[in-house]
Amino acid sequence: MGSASLTSSVATRRTDTRFERRLAEILEHGTAVFYEKGYEGASMRDLSRMSGMSLAGLYYYFESKEKLLYLIQKHYFTTVVERLSQRLEGVSGAEERLRTFILNHLQYFLAENHKAMKVLAHEDDVLEGDLGTEIRSLKRRYYHSCADLVEVLRHEHGLEFNLRVSVMSLFGTMNWLHTWYNPRIDPEATALARQVGDTFLRGLYAATRSS
Repeated sequence: MGSASLTSSVATRRTDTRFERRLAEILEHGTAVFYEKGYEGASMRDLSRMSGMSLAGLYYYFESKEKLLYLIQKHYFTTVVERLSQRLEGVSGAEERLRTFILNHLQYFLAENHKAMKVLAHEDDVLEGDLGTEIRSLKRRYYHSCADLVEVLRHEHGLEFNLRVSVMSLFGTMNWLHTWYNPRIDPEATALARQVGDTFLRGLYAATRSS
């Protein structure tokens, strides 16, 4: 590679890094706007005021409010799946792996990105067309990452329960914590994840004993 090509390549990577860093900041601001106003009530002008960017500057990163919501959902679902994969490395035992899933979810969405948890829960079915299809695919991947862990637990311990009902109940518990969670009086994410895990697992074991 010649020196001119190398310089161009480095410049491109630096530009991409600046673009991605700025986009991440915009997605954070966009999440805050949707958190406060909801998707229907929010506008591009709200985001412009929140981020300090002009409308023209925002349109450089995405062309519509719908595309912004798509980028927000894609970012959070992709990131939480990647983090889960990393955290599961070296973790053995079906119960401990399931607890790792719960901890990863609550630390990411409740402790670090609590506004995103509300946005993802309340704006669940807004996106349509190709954007909606892609996000639903990401969400199915995340659902199955949990379902697979619960299924291994069921097989390992010889449990009997409805897999779909159990997994959706767990997500229901985790995804709506934002409606009542108060960090001033409630346990922090690690302790809360342990308690949620205890309650969920006791329910699974009890369901088998009573069947």
